[in-house]
Amino acid sequence: MIKSETLDESFALLDAIFELGCNTFDTAHVYGGGDNERTVGRWVNDRRVREQVVIIGKGAHHNADRRRVTPFDITADVHDSLARFKFDYIDLYLLHRDDPNVPVGPIVEVLNEHLRAGRIRAFGGSNWSVQRIQQANDYAKAHGLVPFAFSSPYLSLARQVEEPWENCFSVSGPGEAEVKQRQWYQETKFPLFAWSSLAGGFFSGRLMRENQAEHLETLYMRCYGCDDNFQRLERAQILSKEKGATVPQIALAYVMNQPLTVFALVGCRSRGEFQDNMDALKIQLTPDEMAWLDLRRDHH
Repeated sequence: MIKSETLDESFALLDAIFELGCNTFDTAHVYGGGDNERTVGRWVNDRRVREQVVIIGKGAHHNADRRRVTPFDITADVHDSLARFKFDYIDLYLLHRDDPNVPVGPIVEVLNEHLRAGRIRAFGGSNWSVQRIQQANDYAKAHGLVPFAFSSPYLSLARQVEEPWENCFSVSGPGEAEVKQRQWYQETKFPLFAWSSLAGGFFSGRLMRENQAEHLETLYMRCYGCDDNFQRLERAQILSKEKGATVPQIALAYVMNQPLTVFALVGCRSRGEFQDNMDALKIQLTPDEMAWLDLRRDHH
């Protein structure tokens, strides 16, 4: 996590990955209670690179008291985030959660207000179903407004056994609902920012079926620790040896080789880890290898 407690280390990491060619940074109103946005903002302003970077911002996350997907909360979070960043605008703005109980119209209206005011440059939904995105975009079309431009659901080689946080939305797995969601993204070519591409660390390379007892208290074991996901992990281990890659690289390649307009949101703790992520982009997986990794085929 980029944070002000370790400002020198955070700046050094941001410098390193920026030098490697990364110019897009994923942030959120709730990360670190706002410290993530303040720290990224300090780095961007200190290095004077605002026009050279793309900032992904997220707001309207639920809190302990209520769901906050309302025009009031969206507006409050946009202004909060801009004050923390000390920016005039956020490039790509995502609603961090959805509340299917509220109508989409006022949400689309308020996002368009911030777009017209120049506070955001484009917007979309994180953890929104394609049905809700379609509703929002139908409303935008009917009212001459700008629609959602991108989406950010969970997409990874591992299916979710349990959602990591309330109201997460997954398009991974063999279920009919997930397959239909992926088909929509494929047919529409709608841009998809895949969060938790390595299943929260399940494909970190540190976990194996044999040592799972050491990982029982982790989020990734709670959310992804089931037999079929361990089979996927073992197949990723086999394929990594065949291709001279690492398990995380194979898992990331699985996401990037989807027949979708997909962009993986990845974390790293060092320049080397980010370089490994970049190298994963070069790995080509055949449809047979993809199906084998995902247990849809017995041999590859």
